Amino acid sequence: MSTDFAQAHALWITLVGGAVVLSTLLKSLLGRAGIPPLIGYLLLGFLLSLVDSRWGVVTEPVRHAFAFLADVGIIALLFRVGLDSHPGKLVAKLPRASIIWAGDIALSALTGFAAAFWVLDLALIPSLVLAAALTATSLGVAVPPWQEARALNSATGQLLVDVGELDDLSGVAFMALLLVMVPMLHNGGTVSAGIIGGAVALFVAKLVAFAGFCYLFARYAEAPLTREAARLEPAPGRMLTVAGVGLLIAALGGWLGFSLAIGALFAGLTFSRDPAAVRTEANFEDLYEFFVPFFFIGIGLEMEPASLAEGAGIGGLLLLTTVLAKVAGAGLPAWLVAGTGGAALIGVSMVPRAEITMVILDQGRQLGDWAVPPAVYAAGVVVTAGTCLITPLALRPLLQRLQPEKEEA
Repeated sequence: MSTDFAQAHALWITLVGGAVVLSTLLKSLLGRAGIPPLIGYLLLGFLLSLVDSRWGVVTEPVRHAFAFLADVGIIALLFRVGLDSHPGKLVAKLPRASIIWAGDIALSALTGFAAAFWVLDLALIPSLVLAAALTATSLGVAVPPWQEARALNSATGQLLVDVGELDDLSGVAFMALLLVMVPMLHNGGTVSAGIIGGAVALFVAKLVAFAGFCYLFARYAEAPLTREAARLEPAPGRMLTVAGVGLLIAALGGWLGFSLAIGALFAGLTFSRDPAAVRTEANFEDLYEFFVPFFFIGIGLEMEPASLAEGAGIGGLLLLTTVLAKVAGAGLPAWLVAGTGGAALIGVSMVPRAEITMVILDQGRQLGDWAVPPAVYAAGVVVTAGTCLITPLALRPLLQRLQPEKEEA
C-alpha cells in the first residue's frame, strides 16, 4: 500500500471517527438544553464544508465515504418510518386523522409553492420540490415535550402521532411522484398530459409490483426468516438479519428507480406487520443512532458556504410561511375533532420540518442544480433548523398552560 493511499484512508477514518465522537457529544449537550440534535449534526456538516473550502480536506475518497454513510443513514431513517407505520393501523386512523392531515398538507403545499414561485420568483421545478418537502412534519421534534408533560398517550397526543405518520407517508409519496415528473419537465420543458400519464402509469405499475413483492415477503417469508434468525442467533444476530434484508429491499427499490429512501420505507413496512420483528427495533437503535447523524452531516457538508446568504434570505420567508401554514392547516381542522386546546397543541406540534423534508430536498439535490439549486438547499436547512428550534420553545409552555389530559393507564 502506497504512502499516499494509506494517508488518504487515515484521513477519512479520522474525519469519520471525529464526526461520530462530535455528533455523540452534540446529542448529549443539545438534549440537555431541549434542542433537537439534528441541528447540531447539520451545523457539524456545514463546519466541515467551511473547513474544506479553506483547506480542501474533503477529498474524493472522503466525500464518497460520507456519501455512503449518508445513504445508510437515509435507509435507517425511512426504514424506521415504515416500521412505525403498520398499514392496518394506519387505515384505522384515517377517519379522524385524515381530516387534519388533508388540511395540513393542502395548505402547506399551496403556500410553499406560492411563496417559492410567485413571491421568491424561483423556477417551476424547485418550487414544486419545495412544495412537496414542506408538507412533511417531524414527530421526533414534537414528541419529547409531550412525553415530558406525560400527555403523549392521551387522546390528543395519539391524534398528533396519527397525523404525523400520515404526513410522513404522504411526503414520501409526493417525493416518489416528483422523481418521475420533474426530469420530464426538465428535459422536455413542457410535456403533454398523455406523456405524463404514461410515465405515471408505468411508475404506478412498478410500484404496485414492488409493493406486491413486499407484501408476499411479509406474508410468507418474513416470519419464518425472523424465527430462523432468532433460533440461530441471539437478539443482536436477528437484528443484523433484519437490517441486512432491509438493505436488500431498499436496494431493490433503488434498482427499480424509486430511490433508496422509498425502498427503505417499504422495507420497514414489510417488517411492521410482525410484532416479533418490531421488537428487534430495540437492537436496531444502535445502528440507527450511528448512521442517521451522517445523513444530516452529509446535508450540512453539501451546503455551499457561498450560497448561505442567499439561502438565509429565501429560508427566512419560507420559515414564516411554513409556520403559519402548519399552524392554520393542522390547527383549524383539529378544532373540529379536538376542541380549541387540542387544535392549538396539534397546530404548533406540526410545525417542525426535519427528516422527511430534508430527504425530499436531498433527493431533489441529487438530480442537479436545476431541481434544487444550492441556495434552495441552504434555505431548506434554514427552515429545518428554525422550525426545530421554535417548536419546543413554544410547545412546552403551551402544554403547561392548556394541561391536556394525562396518559391513560
